[in-house]
Amino acid sequence: MLYKNLYIDPSVMTYLIQVIAGVVIATGAVVAVIFRKAKKKVSNTLGIDENKNKEVESDDIDVHDN
Repeated sequence: MLYKNLYIDPSVMTYLIQVIAGVVIATGAVVAVIFRKAKKKVSNTLGIDENKNKEVESDDIDVHDN
């Protein structure tokens, strides 16, 4: 058998897990950025305003000297 004496060092497995996790996280970030750009482009094309029904508070600060 070819795999009879195969030994994988634990440090190699740890490195492999880190590489897989890094690829998954990076892929998720890229997908999120692409999704946001596509959503923005579609919204602009269709004339949809995401902030139409949102309330915005003023940035005025009242200072009272007593």
